[in-house]
Amino acid sequence: MRVTLASQPAEPGRENEDFAAAAPGAAVLLDGAGVAKAETGCTHGVAWFSATLGGLLLSTITAHPAWPLAECVADAISAVRSLHEDDCDLAHRASPTSTVVAVRTVAEALEYLVLGDSSLLLADKNTGPTAVTDRRLDDIGKRLRGPVDALPTGSPEHAAALAEYRDVLTGLRNRPDGFWIAGPDPDAAEHALTGTVPLGSLSSVTLLSDGATRLVDRFELTTWQKTLAVLDSSGPAELIRRVREVEAGDPDGQRWPRGKAHDDATALHWTLA
Repeated sequence: MRVTLASQPAEPGRENEDFAAAAPGAAVLLDGAGVAKAETGCTHGVAWFSATLGGLLLSTITAHPAWPLAECVADAISAVRSLHEDDCDLAHRASPTSTVVAVRTVAEALEYLVLGDSSLLLADKNTGPTAVTDRRLDDIGKRLRGPVDALPTGSPEHAAALAEYRDVLTGLRNRPDGFWIAGPDPDAAEHALTGTVPLGSLSSVTLLSDGATRLVDRFELTTWQKTLAVLDSSGPAELIRRVREVEAGDPDGQRWPRGKAHDDATALHWTLA
């Protein structure tokens, strides 16, 4: 088994709010969510939240192999909450959150969990890659993003529309009629997508933040099969380089409307055979 990892912030010199790490038989990826320069009620910040939650989660899923992954996520959320609930306002509606992708090998199976809009790419030896992604946030976005996507990325008008859109999303966070993501409430873990795959059927497993999947799901310039070929031959760093190359050719979002011209991008590629 071999793990390769690449992660890059949205802009040089900016804090990377993604987190990914691996241990023998386990891996996690988290994509922190927050609004830049906005009040969140937390003095630590989004990057601290995703990194702290990710580190605790990886420790939990390796230390407790009999626990379901959703229980591990809930436990890690509770642990992070205990670290800063006395100093931060966790009831603030914009408190830091994060997507979660977690995988673990147990006996002859791979267990997985996906919460939020990061993705898990499972490469079956016979049928090719299958992407597991929680689409609830995307479905809401398609209904609400029209005013945002109609404006040039980075313009004052776009920024105002984006702020309004994010405010609406915040109100739909961790609600039955909205979407689910890791935040201060451990009950969100119960709403994650989970499953088990025979380990012997897989050639690789890849954890991807949405900044690394743009070529497929935002720009629609390639397929998961071709993405897997890049990962196998050249690794995650090459995938992210290709994302940045396309983004640079459309800095104003005129061809591909999006909230940010660039996003933090992380890919962890775990080769099993």
